[in-house]
Amino acid sequence: MIISFDLDDTLIAKNKFRLEKTNLFQQLFGIENIREGTIDLFKQIKKRNYKIYVYTTSHRSARRIKWTFCSYGIPVDFVINQQKHQKEIKKHNINCSKFPPMYNINIHIDDSVGVEMEGEKYGFKTIIISEKDEDWVQTILNIL
Repeated sequence: MIISFDLDDTLIAKNKFRLEKTNLFQQLFGIENIREGTIDLFKQIKKRNYKIYVYTTSHRSARRIKWTFCSYGIPVDFVINQQKHQKEIKKHNINCSKFPPMYNINIHIDDSVGVEMEGEKYGFKTIIISEKDEDWVQTILNIL
């Protein structure tokens, strides 16, 4: 199974939810803080032998995104950023912010109700996580 995660306001945000602790290396190199619970969640997903993708409308480079997660000891399998998404979406003649079936993604996790609506319209499964959900890791694991 392939699970994808949005970045902004789902796994990365300032002042919206608690964050994982960073080490000196991460601080020196300006690595972005990730949401508290992400390390544990990714490790549990990997134990199930699922693949983890990042699917974001961000213009961050795939290398930067991979580097961020590797620095926390939780490498991701594949990154789809805005540039990659735009290039591929044109081939499918679909107008939506994310289209997980294009990458064989089984479930996409996001904070946006708009993405959930796109999932209903285009037939892909989403899990929408609120920034206020303190038990968001368990919410996801219960659905997976």
